[in-house]
Amino acid sequence: MRVLVVNAGSSSLKLSLLDGDRRVASTTVERWDGEGHLEPVRAFVGPLRDVEAVGHRVVHGGQRYDGPVLVDDEALGYLDSLAELAPLHNPRCVAGVREVRRLLPDLPAVACFDTAFHAAMPPEARTYALPKEWNRRWGLRRYGFHGLSHGYAVRRAAEIVGEPLEGLRVVSCHLGAGASLAAVRYGAPVDTTMGFTPLAGLVMATRSGSLDPGLLLWLLGSGRVDVPTLADVLEHGSGLKGLSGTTGDLRDVLRRRDEGDADAALAYDVFTHRLRREIGAMAASAQGLDLLVMTGGIGEHAPEVRASVCGQLGHLGVAIDAQVNAAAHGDADLTAGDAAARTVVVTAAEDVQIAGEVRALLG
Repeated sequence: MRVLVVNAGSSSLKLSLLDGDRRVASTTVERWDGEGHLEPVRAFVGPLRDVEAVGHRVVHGGQRYDGPVLVDDEALGYLDSLAELAPLHNPRCVAGVREVRRLLPDLPAVACFDTAFHAAMPPEARTYALPKEWNRRWGLRRYGFHGLSHGYAVRRAAEIVGEPLEGLRVVSCHLGAGASLAAVRYGAPVDTTMGFTPLAGLVMATRSGSLDPGLLLWLLGSGRVDVPTLADVLEHGSGLKGLSGTTGDLRDVLRRRDEGDADAALAYDVFTHRLRREIGAMAASAQGLDLLVMTGGIGEHAPEVRASVCGQLGHLGVAIDAQVNAAAHGDADLTAGDAAARTVVVTAAEDVQIAGEVRALLG
């Protein structure tokens, strides 16, 4: 089955046509503005032939969807209602879905959710310590995100090391402009760093990651900032960008740090400190660590980050080969010979994961 995959991210758009796991055609728009920028969708879809189905990456599935679902008007309406939970993502996803439906109205379209991978986390990992009536009434829980990337990465990583996933305790690191970790114990997801929204967890390019809620209440209650300003800063003006004064792109941070910029140096140190800390937390949730997986733009292309992080995880059995790490390109096993835990890089392939879910749903 030839599947068109539409992956609308917070800042980019990836389009690909897959025949099995083979990409027949693909394109990436690095700076995509969503509903007002649909020309790249039309340009890619227009010439395609023999497409049999469409798969869409959708970040937040809310309480309703814990697996892929056929897209219809009711599903689209529900996804519209989730916009405030993932404001950088869901509106762009829905814009892409609507445009492709207009262009290819006769093809089955399937929404595949980043939250679905984490839906099977145990109750103690997904439940907030808030009044139980609030949790039930408003669906307050830790949903987790980047599930399509984590799902592919852990499966591919197990293949790289030649072990069944069901026999491994894995920490998966999706590191890009958005970043999160997932703990997988013997094939089952057991924890993750993001929560009710994609703001929680690691320090990211422009997002703060987890903060003391009392700090936010103090900012709001004292009148120093209002809600719209705080929401904008937490999403668009924090993280590496806020700390360093750069764009938030790690490459800009590293360049400024190497030029002697103290703010950029601190931003990098905060980023890697939080990453190491949360890897430790995920290993605890997995009750040990057999396999550490790096994926996403930073995970794949920033050997300096891998070295900074893995070099201080020896207590978890992690050690990587410096030369292999520096030269790694594509899928690679970085493990040093005496390491108790394996460390691998996996090239992100959310489109392969999505296409597989589409075929499974449509039979």
